[in-house]
Amino acid sequence: MSVDIEQILFEMQILPEFETQLSLQKAPGSKVSGEDIISDLDDVSENMFTEFIYNMPYTNSILKKHGVYRARIMNLKPKTNYTYHQDYTKRFHIPLITNNKCFFVIDDKVIRYPADGNYYIVDTTKLHTAINSSREDRIHIIGCIDEKDNWR
Repeated sequence: MSVDIEQILFEMQILPEFETQLSLQKAPGSKVSGEDIISDLDDVSENMFTEFIYNMPYTNSILKKHGVYRARIMNLKPKTNYTYHQDYTKRFHIPLITNNKCFFVIDDKVIRYPADGNYYIVDTTKLHTAINSSREDRIHIIGCIDEKDNWR
């Protein structure tokens, strides 16, 4: 299934400026703002991050339809990468801005996810990293998903 990247980018115009990460969801009733990075989840389980923070009807409808939680916009800056790691869940990715010098390494295999209007389910429970070896920002919407959910 495809998504309208231009519509998502249009909706993103309402967002505050951020460097590397902006939360799109929070735990119901929590005071976490979109600018707070969700890395310390001592008080709340990450699967409780389901309440949308910003009025982005189209974007939020996609995330809701696919049961995405702890959704955020990730900006991998030029000439940077993430540590080689494993996540607890698979991740739902919508590449918004990327190029052929941006890629994942998953189980030692190089994989590129283009900003072609598709979303991707990435098995980040495997050892992986993301690399941006270009001179431009690489921006994805990313969120957690449960494996038991049915994907079309």
